[in-house]
Amino acid sequence: MSEKIAVLGSNSFSGSNFIDFVLQEDTEEVIGISRSPEPNSVFLPYKKRQNPAYRFYQLDLNCNLAKIMEVIHTFQPDYVVNFAAQAMVAESWQHPEHWFQTNVVANVKLHDQLRKCNFLKKYVHISTPEVYGTCHGLVQENSSYTPSTPYAVSRAAGDMSLMSFYKTYNFPVVFTRAANVYGPGQQLYRIIPRTILYFLIGKKLQLHGGGHSVRSFIHIRDVAEGTLKAARTASNGEIFHFSTSKNISISALVQMIAEQLEISFEDNVEVVEDRPGKDSAYLLDSSKAKKILNWKDKINLEQGLEETIAWIKDNLDIIKKQPLNYIHKP
Repeated sequence: MSEKIAVLGSNSFSGSNFIDFVLQEDTEEVIGISRSPEPNSVFLPYKKRQNPAYRFYQLDLNCNLAKIMEVIHTFQPDYVVNFAAQAMVAESWQHPEHWFQTNVVANVKLHDQLRKCNFLKKYVHISTPEVYGTCHGLVQENSSYTPSTPYAVSRAAGDMSLMSFYKTYNFPVVFTRAANVYGPGQQLYRIIPRTILYFLIGKKLQLHGGGHSVRSFIHIRDVAEGTLKAARTASNGEIFHFSTSKNISISALVQMIAEQLEISFEDNVEVVEDRPGKDSAYLLDSSKAKKILNWKDKINLEQGLEETIAWIKDNLDIIKKQPLNYIHKP
């Protein structure tokens, strides 16, 4: 019997790649819900499959909740996977109320409706390591929240509300938090595709704070696999981290891309002031996911960068015409 999966935030990088991963199994029926129309197909990997098992609905969580719930009640999914969030760290300082509206108010209203859906086996809430703030050493799932930006505070508040729903109603929620995701099809304002594109078109890259922040970059396909495993097998109320064991500074990452493209790092980068509230490091311990979900990361950074470079080169004429910067939508 096929499974039914509803994906909120389906136009996001993580959401669209999760859909693509799920549709490759040919046993699932999937619907996607996002507030924006589907972007250029170069950013939607599932488009190349033209799979009739997928349907898209353009609906906004902030103002179309009744319609979203109508779609969900009609579809009756086994799993709802929620990637929908007002993202972007630095920009959240400009209109913090927008971040709280989407990530807290709209999501809490959604959760209050979903808890009444007796057909729902699991609700997977895609959270963020930003809730932990700057950390030292490997962060485990039971670490305290010390968010340092409006974005991070709003996500932590949403997570805490959800945990109260689990404890009070036994709401079948599972949380996932991934390290910095990347791969072909990612939005151009993210560091890896932005660096590759700028280097290819001869535009100088701004390196905030000298690129000293340390991160772990994980390929989106590895995260998609872990997300599906969490939906199918995790116990209610559990939190899982998806990360690699390779930690790298942003500066070293950019240098690695420059080497793969055989260009000079020094000639193509300029150091600028750092962003406010930026966490210097958050490195996730993913041993729990490896043990309980039988998950592991498979794609190393060098291979993933090669894939992403190839994607941009193969679609350069289209990609050059796409917006380079994040466009905020209230």
